[in-house]
Amino acid sequence: MKKHRCGWCTGDALYEAYHDNEWGVPVYDDDTLFQFLILETFQAGLSWITVLRKRENFRKALDHFDYRKIANYDEEKIDALLQNVGIIRNKLKLRATITNAQAFMAIQKEFGSFSTYIWGFVDGKPITNSLEHYKNAPANTPLSDTISKDLKKRGFKFVGSTVVYAHMQATGMVNDHEVRCFRYEVV
Repeated sequence: MKKHRCGWCTGDALYEAYHDNEWGVPVYDDDTLFQFLILETFQAGLSWITVLRKRENFRKALDHFDYRKIANYDEEKIDALLQNVGIIRNKLKLRATITNAQAFMAIQKEFGSFSTYIWGFVDGKPITNSLEHYKNAPANTPLSDTISKDLKKRGFKFVGSTVVYAHMQATGMVNDHEVRCFRYEVV
């Protein structure tokens, strides 16, 4: 019997593997939360599959998403990244990555971890929606608006409400799997 998956991922093996193993699974470790935050900011204006196909290139180029190293990138590193054809070469997004790494560490210092901070918006547990079809998922919500505003106030860039909601979906803060999807109850 064939598994029913959310309609957005069907037909592409990489997308299906991401959906089956990562998307919507609650993430509480800071390293993974940072990785998804950075990838979501690079997605702004692009499709997720574009970013997903470049994730391993990003991993190599950005020191395995080590925010401690990224926070200290200089102009020479930015110039080198802008020459890397394996990643999305957007100067504003690359600079935002550095700024966001610095802001990420400031949140860690204030809250003990980024996880404590971000999951505090949902009292530490996922919000479960009941979507019949993935196209009914919102692009943003009042909660993603609130988180976006708070992140911006703390110095983050490229964290509009839509980017934040996508981050919430990816990291399991919200379960937007279709109710018929085999992952809906598992998450």
